[in-house]
This record gives sequence, C-alpha cells and structure tokens, in this order.
Amino acid sequence: MPNEPRLEEQAVSEAAEMAIAAQFDEVENIDVEVRTDLVKMVQGHADSVSIAAQGVVMQKDIRVQEMEVHTNRIAIDLLRTIFGHVELDTPLDATARVELTEQDLNRALNSDYIRSQFQSLELDVEGQIITLEPQQLKIHLSGDGKIGFSGTIVLNETGKTRRMGFTALIRLPIMQQPLLLEAFQCTEGEGISLELALTFLNKARELMDSPYFEIEGVALCIKKLDVQSGRLSLYTDAYVRQLPETHS
Repeated sequence: MPNEPRLEEQAVSEAAEMAIAAQFDEVENIDVEVRTDLVKMVQGHADSVSIAAQGVVMQKDIRVQEMEVHTNRIAIDLLRTIFGHVELDTPLDATARVELTEQDLNRALNSDYIRSQFQSLELDVEGQIITLEPQQLKIHLSGDGKIGFSGTIVLNETGKTRRMGFTALIRLPIMQQPLLLEAFQCTEGEGISLELALTFLNKARELMDSPYFEIEGVALCIKKLDVQSGRLSLYTDAYVRQLPETHS
C-alpha cells in the first residue's frame, strides 16, 4: 500500500519515539511518524514529522494530557536520532495542539518552575509602579469560553506591601470581541482601585494579543484557545530553534 511506511521510516520513527520520550520526566504513550527515504536520511532531511503523545510530564510538575505536533521539511541528524540523540540542524516551523486538564493547569500554576518564570508582574498605574506577586492560584474551566481564577496576591506599592485574596471570571476573546473581565471580587484584604483593575485587565489583553511567547528556545503563537468543562486546548504555531532539554 502506498501509505504504508517504508522500513527506514519505521526504524527512524521508533528510534525517535524512544529519543523524544527520554527528554521527558514521564510519558504514558508516544507515537512518532517520520516520512523520509534512505537518500534523505543520509542527507539529514525528512519530508515531515508528526508526534502524538499522552500523559507527558516535564519539569516535574508540568503535565500535558495530550499533545500533537506536525512539521514539514525538517533538517535533523537522523542517524544520530537512531542512537538516541535528537538535535535540529536548522530551525523548523510546526503546528501543535496541546490539551491540559484543569488539574494539570493548577498543578503547573503552583509549581516551582512556573513560579520561577513568572515571579511578579509590574504595572504602571497613572505613573506609579505597582508590583503583583502571585501566591496560591487556582483555575476553574467552566466550559462556556470562560475561565475562573481564585487565590491570593501580594501587592507592593510605594513601599507598602499588602496581601489580597480574590476571585475573578474572564471570558476569552471571541471573533472581534476582546478579553472581558466579567466578575471580580475581593475575598481578603482592602481590595484594589478601579485604576489598578483597568490597568491589570489591559495588561492581560496585551499578553493575549502578543504575537508569540518564547519558552526555552521555542516561540509559540497561540492561534486559538478552546475551553471545555475541565479542559483547555491550545492551538499554536511554533518556531523551534532547538528542542528544549526537559529531562531532569
């Protein structure tokens, strides 16, 4: 059958599965499909690579329920891949779908790794710099395009530090509609001013509208967010300079 993989494709695909799985702390299942031929293998090229994985854990507390990655025209040392070394010869463009459960998100949100990457957020409120440091945070995925947040943050403003508990509900952008804060309630502390609330919302919109986010050499452009009850799916374009080293 014309769609059946060649023997060399099977060999490289199986080797790539083991090599990529070794990059993670845990992986429940992984399937890699490499399309190439013997001549391209020797030259270090493949027509396409598709990766599908479930139950992927990286950085100890970052878990992904499902992940699909597709790329065309990849330049990689395929012979080294057979021996467990996955290295890109040139950057690649890829598309990806990542699905996280509500439990995955909350585990990641309070992990040491995420905390180290996003320790604080500075906001300019009418010329005054206010720093927000998240403490315990929790996400609730309601399934109607809305995401609930709750937790505590520490506010540092003009030498004064105070703690505030809150709950919030945001609606993701739909068509031409922007990110919308539907509800906000202070559950502990003095609350925040309207000016600070508006500045924070505008900052969140700015982040959502960013052309890309960069994580360990991988630039991600989020094309779509799909919120279902208890699950969040991200559809992205990715520019990968090098595969991140995720295995501890």
